[in-house]
Amino acid sequence: MIEKQHWHPVIAAEAVGTAPVAARLLEEDLVLWRDGAGQLHAWSDRCPHRGAKLSLGRVEGDRLECAYHGWQFDAEARCRHVPALPDFVPPAGHRAQAYEVCEAHGLAWVRLAPGNVPLPAFAAEGDARLRKLNCGPYDVHASAPRVVENFLDLTHFAFVHEGWLGARGAAAVDAYRVEETPTGLRATECRAWQPQSNLHSTAPAQVEYTYEVTGPYAGVLTKIPEAGTVAVADWNEAIALFICPLEPERCRVWFRLAVADFESPDDKLRAFQDTIFRQDQPVLESQRPKRLPLDLRAELHTAADRASAMYRRHLSKLGITFGVL
Repeated sequence: MIEKQHWHPVIAAEAVGTAPVAARLLEEDLVLWRDGAGQLHAWSDRCPHRGAKLSLGRVEGDRLECAYHGWQFDAEARCRHVPALPDFVPPAGHRAQAYEVCEAHGLAWVRLAPGNVPLPAFAAEGDARLRKLNCGPYDVHASAPRVVENFLDLTHFAFVHEGWLGARGAAAVDAYRVEETPTGLRATECRAWQPQSNLHSTAPAQVEYTYEVTGPYAGVLTKIPEAGTVAVADWNEAIALFICPLEPERCRVWFRLAVADFESPDDKLRAFQDTIFRQDQPVLESQRPKRLPLDLRAELHTAADRASAMYRRHLSKLGITFGVL
């Protein structure tokens, strides 16, 4: 699968401490752990000896020890000690299955197959004027592409997020621009009338959005509200969507906020994002089919759906098969 050559988030980086932690990606069970130097590792969650889950084990210095028979594996995934045979020197082939792993945006990212595709970009990450905060994870019984498409969709605001991001009396969507990019698409001049576009809105506003698809299961939006409509001076906001495709019809979702608000408590910022996504979740989980149809004839489309139509064409062009039809 081409999806295995892409980087995917699997767990909050801070959740991997002194004990091994189980995770899942593309129907593969993983174990993440840190050695004595704090270096992060991601392996198949299966001991090559008798198939027990390595996440049930423990970390002994720079080694991960299996809970079943105590086999110990070093940071290179090679078995170095078999307690039942203390004098036995395990050959090089006695090793766990290791994968590439890195830390970015507060998350641990894993790639299951070699590739040259970079991590999904988030330009706001390097802006020191903006505060960064992760929201989630949210476990969703829907395919990852369905969640991305919902993220790109302006037309549901007036109904799913009525009173928050939209109003029934202002459901019309103006024409917007969409262009293809190497990572997916960029939609600009996306405008919506919103009663409360963010935590600090003090009045309804016409908000302009830019959307980008930065990976098969990732995206970024930026918000530019009208001047004088927010309580925080020079407010601007970027939100990244990062999705772990657990199974074809189930995923784990994070949002990373980059905001100009350094005063509100974390819980307050997260509560607003929780409210918005919990409104989306039952609708996402109700969609049939759960996997996103890439054949544009399978569902009806209008000019307001240009971004999602281009997203479907992009996935088809990439050869994505996980979570789609």
